[in-house]
Amino acid sequence: MQYQIIGEPLPAVICTLEAGEAMHCESGAMSWMTPNMQMETSSGGGVGKVFGRMLSGENLFLNKYTATGGAGTIAFASSFPGSIRAFEISPGHEIIAQKGSFLASSPTVEMSMFFQKKFGAGLFGGEGFIMQKFSGSGIVFIEIDGTAVEYDLAESQSMIVDTGYLAAMSSTCKIDVRTVPGLKNMVFGGEGIFNTVITGPGHIILQTMPIRQLAKVLRSFLTVKR
Repeated sequence: MQYQIIGEPLPAVICTLEAGEAMHCESGAMSWMTPNMQMETSSGGGVGKVFGRMLSGENLFLNKYTATGGAGTIAFASSFPGSIRAFEISPGHEIIAQKGSFLASSPTVEMSMFFQKKFGAGLFGGEGFIMQKFSGSGIVFIEIDGTAVEYDLAESQSMIVDTGYLAAMSSTCKIDVRTVPGLKNMVFGGEGIFNTVITGPGHIILQTMPIRQLAKVLRSFLTVKR
């Protein structure tokens, strides 16, 4: 498979598949394709996998697109202004991503729920108690809200992140929460009570415009005053 990511901040990934090659995506993610791409909708596994996708912010069903009779092209567009990132998944090189970030992948990539090990990190870390884990082998494309900013963290090196700004991280990273120091800082600082702390080793991707943060800002403008 060959691919090209185009069009930030309204990106799409265009994939060229050889005959017999296939891609998985959530239902409704396909944007355009050549006529020889054959679609098949399935649950992608048993009840457990369907339930896991639902909890991790994805649709209940997956679509599989296969190039038939020769090479085919299929494109997947982002659902929100931002970035699309491609990750090569292999054993020992899994990634953890925010809920709802999955766009498309090779059929050999497995998506599962990732539970925060510490209950506090799940409740207050900004990504919710459940995230997405991508394992197996192949390429996965995920959506980033806004511009992607990337860092490599060494062993025991940490980054403090405001709620919701973590888009993805290596599975070798650890995530926890830290209370904002000082009562005055909590009440008047405008940064909330908790921050997310990611500790290496591993790679992290932060995002500049979390969709929840944007919705919060727009809510005051969209409220109807009577």
